[in-house]
Amino acid sequence: MSHPSKPLVAVTSDVRVFENYTWHAAPDQYLTAAIEGAEVTPLMVPSYGDALDLDAILGAVDGVLVTGSKSNVHPSLYGAEPTEAHEPFDPARDATSLPLIRHAIELGVPLLAICRGIQELNVALGGTLATEIQELADRIDHRAPESESQAERFAIRHPVRIKPGSCLASIMEADAVQVNSVHRQAIDNPAPRLEIEATAEDGTIEAVSVKAAKSFAVGVQWHPEYWVRTDSASRKVFAAFGDAVRAHKAARARLAAAE
Repeated sequence: MSHPSKPLVAVTSDVRVFENYTWHAAPDQYLTAAIEGAEVTPLMVPSYGDALDLDAILGAVDGVLVTGSKSNVHPSLYGAEPTEAHEPFDPARDATSLPLIRHAIELGVPLLAICRGIQELNVALGGTLATEIQELADRIDHRAPESESQAERFAIRHPVRIKPGSCLASIMEADAVQVNSVHRQAIDNPAPRLEIEATAEDGTIEAVSVKAAKSFAVGVQWHPEYWVRTDSASRKVFAAFGDAVRAHKAARARLAAAE
């Protein structure tokens, strides 16, 4: 008996150099969360910028997952002067993920953007970023605690307030959730097309959605991928993304059948 194939989701990649090779890679947690939390099949997109055929990629998948990373979006892409505080950079990823995000939104392909991903989403649509936010007035320290344990670094540790009636509110079925925090940059000026969905108690933007998007298009600053197996709120983010991806796949199939 044949079983329905799981939808394919494009996953952004970082460029890393080690062992005398250049690698295009994504952290395991995102791929595992895509498989187990969203119930989709992840396919990594190498960061080759405009050498890639985005129409072909987005025509073959039913969702896009934009991962977090240690690297930061290059400040020149949002009109700022680069400093050491903005580093490290990954220009090949910038050249790939930003146009991929814009094209996915244009085509109505479901999009979930996490950590660096939410920052890329903001920059891709014309927003700006702030760095070393722990040094700003009245901000808490959003960086991971110093520890050799990843579980401690990614521990769930502060609340975010969710905007009533928002996409995230319908996903979480709550007006606040507890999240982890592993970042030193955040959205400064939101892009005009972004709706603020959630904020931390210090005002840091923690989640956004794309206004009038054709499909699911959500970014979160925290890391739901890390606790997708054990934390209800984390799993709900990926489950909602997976539902949107399956709906997009079904809609494409209906359209193809009607032609």
